[in-house]
Amino acid sequence: MKNERVSQMTFAKVYPLYLQKAGRKGRTKGEVDAVICWLTGYDEAGLVAQIENEATLETFFANAPQINANAMLIKGVICGVRIEEIADPLMQNVRWMDKLVDELAKGKTMDKILRTR
Repeated sequence: MKNERVSQMTFAKVYPLYLQKAGRKGRTKGEVDAVICWLTGYDEAGLVAQIENEATLETFFANAPQINANAMLIKGVICGVRIEEIADPLMQNVRWMDKLVDELAKGKTMDKILRTR
């Protein structure tokens, strides 16, 4: 099943793809880290530890200090599916992270990406 394949992917494999995507649009590693930390509650050391430990996405989100309460404000479509309609919590977390990186790559301001307005 597709969800099982995603849950077993490692954060260490996904993270460089996020950096590449954002970097092509002139965004920085610091900005990518900021949106991931905002969503998950990890700090820089926590992100590095998850990468070094080759945590699966399932483990990455299970160990996340705290999913941001404003994550529910992340709406839109990823891969043809409305994020707010995803029932599986893991898949919703993954898609939230995808959407944040997409918004970063599209040039949105950090205020809008982090739902502070």
